Amino acid sequence: MTTFVVVHGAGGSAWEWHLVAAELASRGHRAITVDLPCEDPAAGLAEYAAAVVGAVRAAPPVPATDGVVVVAHSLGGFTAPLVCETLAADGLVLVAALVPRPGETAGEWWETSGYEAAARERARREGVDARMDDDDALVATFMHDVAPPLAAEALRRGRDQAARPMSDPWPPAAWPDVPTAYLVLEDDRFFPPDFLRRMARERLGLEPDAMPGSHAAYLSRPGELADRLVGYARAFGSPGRRGTGARPAGHAGAAGPPVR
Repeated sequence: MTTFVVVHGAGGSAWEWHLVAAELASRGHRAITVDLPCEDPAAGLAEYAAAVVGAVRAAPPVPATDGVVVVAHSLGGFTAPLVCETLAADGLVLVAALVPRPGETAGEWWETSGYEAAARERARREGVDARMDDDDALVATFMHDVAPPLAAEALRRGRDQAARPMSDPWPPAAWPDVPTAYLVLEDDRFFPPDFLRRMARERLGLEPDAMPGSHAAYLSRPGELADRLVGYARAFGSPGRRGTGARPAGHAGAAGPPVR
């Protein structure tokens, strides 16, 4: 069995991943979904990481025979790598997530990663313009393939995102020593898929995997997403591999296809 520790994105919640958690449970695995303190103006990356670790420690203990895989979505990419060593994670899966560099802030990332230029080019070329000025725009940008009642519930449960994590420099000197996989969402209207592929190659040195779905594929395609996560866990291998130098294909420094 694998315990998946899920870190949501900006203004999100543990609830967003409840369908994926149910799908994982039906496959014999467990998900620990975390509510980050995103509405707390005093909470920064350290507090976000502490919330993840606290949620794991508050849950029933992870059996020694379990693997532990940390999953990050969107802005969660700034938090998830910070907890991998503390949790002795066997792998890290980034789902349409930001990939930070040492000392970079999330506020800087939008320009330094090339996102803003890529979004402008996509809007010019394809007419896809990510907007967030009202509920209809939020659904069109993030949840266009989610069933309307579920999208409405997601909007109702949405939380404000305080600014502090955007100004905290990412503290590690390097990416954590943990096998890493990147999953692009092919129908994402917020993060252009080609941009995400380029970022994963440039910043992690790996070839990303891909599946259909919007930025909220955890609501629109939970079964397929659960299958992908289980496949990654299987590729990462036995519990306790972290730090041994073992890497699945696709990790930085390794040749070969993405983890599957």
